[in-house]
Amino acid sequence: MAGMLNDPKLEVLLDELHAKSEAQEAETEAYFRTRTGPWHGMEARDHAHYADKLVALDRDKSEFCYGICRAIGARRIVEVGTSFGVSTLYLAAAVRDNGGGIVIGAEHEPAKVRGARANFEAAGLSRFVDLREGDLLQLFKSIEGPIDFVLFDVWEIARPALDLLLPHLRPGAVICTDNTAGEWARKGYATFFEVINDPANRIRTMTLPFKGGFEMSVKCG
Repeated sequence: MAGMLNDPKLEVLLDELHAKSEAQEAETEAYFRTRTGPWHGMEARDHAHYADKLVALDRDKSEFCYGICRAIGARRIVEVGTSFGVSTLYLAAAVRDNGGGIVIGAEHEPAKVRGARANFEAAGLSRFVDLREGDLLQLFKSIEGPIDFVLFDVWEIARPALDLLLPHLRPGAVICTDNTAGEWARKGYATFFEVINDPANRIRTMTLPFKGGFEMSVKCG
């Protein structure tokens, strides 16, 4: 039986990347068990820990994003939180299968940019990805519309990034946001959801029952 992407070469690569990401989860759990001091957001030591971590979007969520992008014919996609580009591969495959387009991402860690680009090249999907290196918010200021789909996989800059992208979302555009369930997540995404839930923005949203919560929001006009 063919996989969701119907691309055996890509799916072998994704199997390897997901396995590596899952193997790193125990190390991250151990790090936070021994991390001392109050949590006030990401600090230098936290960024250092995550420097070589894939932190890949779960496979089922990634396949869901692929399916949504195929269903809405997405050709212009923005990803907020690229890391080593695992979820980007699903989005790029959707763009390819929709007849062409681009996935725009941004990553400030040079080593992750190099790793992500190597993954795109290995998958034969580089021409469908515009990965920009540097500060995400500065890079997103130059994005133009229309945007069909956005994936948020980072909460720290979710609100300012959404403010930049919202004017460029076409009617019917879909926003998917990872890890939105639970008290901690709602606090982290609090200002993000102020925009999502503002009736003036004409967005309809629901939390899907994936692990950790996965928000699907639709721009209705």
